[in-house]
Amino acid sequence: MLFWQVIKVAFRGILANKLRTSLTMLGIIIGVGAIIAMLSLGEGAKKQVLESISRFGTNLLRVRPGAARLGHLRTGAVETLTIEDAQAITSRVSGVRLISPAVSNMSQVKYANKNATTLILGTTPEFIEINNFPVAHGRFLDSSDVKLMKRVAAVGTTVQKELFGEGPAIGEEIKIEGQSFLVTGLMSSKGQTSWFDPDDQVFIPITTSQKRLFNQDFVNDIYIQVEEVDEIPAVKESIEKLLRERHRIPQGVESDFTIRDFTEFIVTMQKTSQTFTILLSGIAAVSLLVGGIGVMNIMLVSVTERTREIGIRMAVGARRKDILRQFLIEALVITVSGGLIGIAVGVTLGASISYFGQWETVITPFSIALGFLFSLLVGLIFGIYPARKASLMDPIEALRYE
Repeated sequence: MLFWQVIKVAFRGILANKLRTSLTMLGIIIGVGAIIAMLSLGEGAKKQVLESISRFGTNLLRVRPGAARLGHLRTGAVETLTIEDAQAITSRVSGVRLISPAVSNMSQVKYANKNATTLILGTTPEFIEINNFPVAHGRFLDSSDVKLMKRVAAVGTTVQKELFGEGPAIGEEIKIEGQSFLVTGLMSSKGQTSWFDPDDQVFIPITTSQKRLFNQDFVNDIYIQVEEVDEIPAVKESIEKLLRERHRIPQGVESDFTIRDFTEFIVTMQKTSQTFTILLSGIAAVSLLVGGIGVMNIMLVSVTERTREIGIRMAVGARRKDILRQFLIEALVITVSGGLIGIAVGVTLGASISYFGQWETVITPFSIALGFLFSLLVGLIFGIYPARKASLMDPIEALRYE
């Protein structure tokens, strides 16, 4: 029997009982649709993580005081990092593009009869380029502000809304710890993350912060931008060696600082997102498995119902492989058709989640191809046994079947 004839016969057998076929396909549709929707959720979560991290700069290292223990940073009142450490890194470590030490303290900021508790970040002009944090209006800090310890400030959008509302901020004076600061710039909005609101900050010169405001000689962070991503491990190792030497830390003793590599953070978050996606897809695959069992069940019923038909086909010259091919194609038609409908359902579901649930989803060609492949495999795996059972029938016994 020609291949196209086998397909024609297979379709005729399937359409003989439309309701039963539709209900059988339903398990495949749900399974494939759920897998695509879950994968789109996972890809969307991964994209959001990468976008969230990229907002804080690229090729970034962050040196913090205190040693890391069991994955947690011990800082407290540790005073081990200084501006001199940052200057030494600049002059002695190759591969460093920009560096910005920072002093951070929570403080109350006042304007007229309004006040807000926010993070006061004393830093240098390089901070905004390192952390990909542009100014929306006005200007950021410059080298003369740092050198002359000026009382100037650039404010984040959250602070601007709390203190000034819809009114102008640039040119106004705010009070920090009772001292007046002239607002020279309004930062662009970065958007709140799950762990931090970068817009809830006020930026002032680091020298002003240390000498005039908080009276501290140490720094809380050193932000470093590396020239190239592939240089990060070497730069990180060089910085650690230099700081251990400067802090006179003997070999075998734990460092009194921690260097955070944001690429490691990205990898960790991607792995977490991937695990989440695999878990959800595994749950969705269970429904696909149930759908496959339903296909096998219906095909076995179909074989039993058409026993006499199989006998007649064999009697008029159909070979065993023709019977095998016919029933296998019937199973594949059911699962592949269900898979195609499931792909459409999954894409629609993913788009609906994004639109109504405010969860970003990303439909990839990989997820669509995977859904189609799964439906094909289900047809082959769960259709082979009924097809083989039909092909192994004794023609004489089949013709006697009532």
